Amino acid sequence: MEEIIRAVNLVKSFKDGDNLVEVLKNINLSVNTGEFVSIMGASGCGKSTLLYLLGGLDTLDQGEILIHNKDINRMKDKEKSRMRRTQIGFVFQFYNLVQNLSVEENILVPLIMEGKKPASYKKELENILEIVGLSDKRKVIPSRLSGGQQQRVAIARSVIASPDVILADEPTGNLDSKSGNEIMELFRTINHEKKITILQVTHSKEAADYGNRIIRLKDGIIESDNELVRVVS
Repeated sequence: MEEIIRAVNLVKSFKDGDNLVEVLKNINLSVNTGEFVSIMGASGCGKSTLLYLLGGLDTLDQGEILIHNKDINRMKDKEKSRMRRTQIGFVFQFYNLVQNLSVEENILVPLIMEGKKPASYKKELENILEIVGLSDKRKVIPSRLSGGQQQRVAIARSVIASPDVILADEPTGNLDSKSGNEIMELFRTINHEKKITILQVTHSKEAADYGNRIIRLKDGIIESDNELVRVVS
């Protein structure tokens, strides 16, 4: 399998008053195309910080992060921004939808930001709306949707530009268990059908088990990194 993400000796610290707190300590990991990886750990262990570093949303103190063998921290700002728009889809706990835009307009935002014509993506939009189960809600604004439906819009938005990888930070953390399970089933479908690599940060073992690999962080280091065995009946 082709390697899509590699992190080498990552170190990240934050200032806490006069103290420097080391959040990540010499993190090394590799993610291959098509994997569905769950990152787990106690609050404050550095898992969200790691996700933001891998997506180029934060800067590291030491080390390298390579996406398709290109070090993102050596990229110029313009190149890094374009990489985030075209190669990486982001899904957050609180959806981050534009409240005065409809479902389909929210989904199309990344294409507009990239200067592309939404009309050219009519077929892709129809397909994604069908996958996320919102074909009948395309003209509805977010305030008229449930939390689970809003997260589906956020996921559809992350997929529309056909990214190589989706980074999801506690995607079910603001949802009830039924909606959370539906979102995880949706991620599994996207991973299988679209062949998009997924990295999610989660507190939930149930959500983590939808992937094929679990990385556990503890006190800023990788405590374990295990592939999940699927039993086919």
